[in-house]
Amino acid sequence: MSDRLAFPMYAINRAETLALWRAVQHLLIAHGVPADDLKPSVPEGDLLSHWRHPDLLLSQTCGFPLVTQLAEVQTVGCFHYTAPGCEGINYRSFLVARAQDNTQTLADFRGKRVVCNAEESQSGYNVLLKRVAPLSREGRFFSQVVLSGSHRQSVIDLARGAADIAAIDCVTWALLQRHEPTLLDGLTVIEHTPLTPGLPLITAGRTSAQTLTAIRAALDALVNAPEYRSLCEAAFIGGFSAVSREPYSLLLDWRKEAAEAGVTRL
Repeated sequence: MSDRLAFPMYAINRAETLALWRAVQHLLIAHGVPADDLKPSVPEGDLLSHWRHPDLLLSQTCGFPLVTQLAEVQTVGCFHYTAPGCEGINYRSFLVARAQDNTQTLADFRGKRVVCNAEESQSGYNVLLKRVAPLSREGRFFSQVVLSGSHRQSVIDLARGAADIAAIDCVTWALLQRHEPTLLDGLTVIEHTPLTPGLPLITAGRTSAQTLTAIRAALDALVNAPEYRSLCEAAFIGGFSAVSREPYSLLLDWRKEAAEAGVTRL
């Protein structure tokens, strides 16, 4: 039962993630959602199985898996993050390189190595595919793609010279600046990517309409109640909106445009 409620995507600081989990559990119970038996959890490894849990109450996923691998889930909404680079429900990635390349643009990294957290990532992979598609030659732009497993590991790999450039979710970047600033030593942001809808909050497909309404009410309370203000500020959460799947279709449009340009992989 422990993986029915989780916030796995921005768990840079475990204490703050746990505090968010407990606050949301309390608010869910207050709004009539049976969540008393749930235990704190930060799923690791196979997140797809976690998101596909048939009794999933609430979790946060990435926009690209939502539109490609999670047809069975319902969208709950999206937090409004306040980290630099975010606007309302939208966020972007930062193109990050080593400090000595601070005058370079993306076009200067043709034939270089890129590190990505995962091929299924919107912020670390799909957005880069959009950006490099018009710059590619014979369907390729980078000479090598390194898959790191997380944005945090991507910045580590970049700093140690295992790759030359990465696209990093701007909320993750802000959290690392706050909690692990030494990981970013020697790195610089050279460009920003276009805005897209942020990481969607989801629930199982069989969650009732009544429960979905209660979940949304609980999240509204989280971002508006004074007693949770400091908790939300710590997580860069500034608001919440109910959001459907429709805005995330943009991510498939980007992949289609890249394919039409003859680029299907980084």
